[in-house]
Amino acid sequence: MSQQAEAAQKFGKDGMDAMLRSFGTLSKASQAIAVEATDFAKQSFEHGTATLEKLAGVRSLDKALEIQTEYMKTSYERLVAQTTKMTELYQNLAKEMAKPFEGFVAKAQEQAFAGMKKVEDEAAKLQHAA
Repeated sequence: MSQQAEAAQKFGKDGMDAMLRSFGTLSKASQAIAVEATDFAKQSFEHGTATLEKLAGVRSLDKALEIQTEYMKTSYERLVAQTTKMTELYQNLAKEMAKPFEGFVAKAQEQAFAGMKKVEDEAAKLQHAA
């Protein structure tokens, strides 16, 4: 019985260690994601401001439409690139948060099956003794 308690205690400690490593990864990745989002917002503001300054000095409708078209095209391309980058950051976050738990589930199942096997063996012994 003492071995089972020790095994359960070790399993609980291993689980807690894995969870703490996973939360550490979350903290670091969240900072990187926040920096990336802030940079994109700042660049978008600067891009919009620069476009407005160009439009302020325009003397023809054709030139204004050209500037607006370029702005929309560039904004769309930047958004697609940023979406791809953010998707990769979140995918990496999920992978890194799961790493500490790799093998943990298999170990838990192994211990559970071993415990069930012991119970079955004890039940069989009691059945044969009766």
